[in-house]
Amino acid sequence: MPAKTKVGIIGCGAIGGIHADGYSKCADAELAAVADILPEKAEALAAQHGVGLATANYKDILADPSIGAVSVCTPNDLHCPMTLDALRAGKHVLCEKPIALNLTQAKKMHAEAKRRERLLAIGVVNRFNTYVELMKEAIASGQIGEVYHTRFVFKNYRCIPGLGGWFTTKARSGGGVMIDWGVHFLDLVFYCLGGPKPQAVSGVAHAQLARDIRKYAYLDMWAGPPDPKGTCDVEEYVSGLLRTDGPTVAFEGAWAQNIDDTSMFIEFLGDKGGIRADYGGGFTLYTDKDGVLYQRKATAPAREMYVDEIVSFIDCARTGKASRADIEHVLPSQAVIDAFYKSAATGREVKIRQ
Repeated sequence: MPAKTKVGIIGCGAIGGIHADGYSKCADAELAAVADILPEKAEALAAQHGVGLATANYKDILADPSIGAVSVCTPNDLHCPMTLDALRAGKHVLCEKPIALNLTQAKKMHAEAKRRERLLAIGVVNRFNTYVELMKEAIASGQIGEVYHTRFVFKNYRCIPGLGGWFTTKARSGGGVMIDWGVHFLDLVFYCLGGPKPQAVSGVAHAQLARDIRKYAYLDMWAGPPDPKGTCDVEEYVSGLLRTDGPTVAFEGAWAQNIDDTSMFIEFLGDKGGIRADYGGGFTLYTDKDGVLYQRKATAPAREMYVDEIVSFIDCARTGKASRADIEHVLPSQAVIDAFYKSAATGREVKIRQ
């Protein structure tokens, strides 16, 4: 086994920079190459991290036999083709979420990873969050009893990202807030519950606030500024109910709404207690004993989950260990998202077949 695994990053935007920071803090990884269709982005990231190769053609990275693993940090429509190319070149892959535009593409990626005997991990970074691990342990140990319902909310006020760009162009993104933010919450819930099987979903999606890009007033816009000549054909608001072979799951989310209320939380309701968690932060466990109601806040040392995600990816790639972020574990979230969009389009509940 080499002293370090040489890695490359495809896509040098914000998330590519986060991956670069993670590799720089991973003792078993060496960031050897970066690629972006905008050469200045690749060159800037390479200069920041002392990387030898900065290129506009990602296939330059794949052609290097010394590079054993890559991160795919590109817009959603490029996840599938670039990941397939990387797997066929013999690389282990960490592909950012969502897996792809749809379940069909995701299954193709999964099959290729198995065929090539390569690790394909997905950027479901909450699986490496300390508080998520603690919640998972609390649920598995029976501290809140049988979980019968969960709920998550991910809402913001006037905050559509990159309006007019690829984020709001369905052909490139696959959808709006549900595939962008919802996938994180879905995966977090599935992970904490031990992987219940999704059965059916009913949902609604609304695209109201940015029908005229030029008239859209906003407070914040990452991946901006808005492009008035661009496209916005995705939803900014969603709501739905998911049925599984275990708990039901209710959700509501919005990139943008006309109420100034930013809410990001997850709830687990059990017959002996409950958990309410702040997304990305701590949680409170509610229970009772001998007729007395208790609340207990979880506290833990802060860890860098993006770094832990990278460290785990490299460790699993080097040793062959099973990865908690393996694509196989994330396929259910992709299946739910596909069914959600079908339900929203048809106005009826959709059964989920994986």
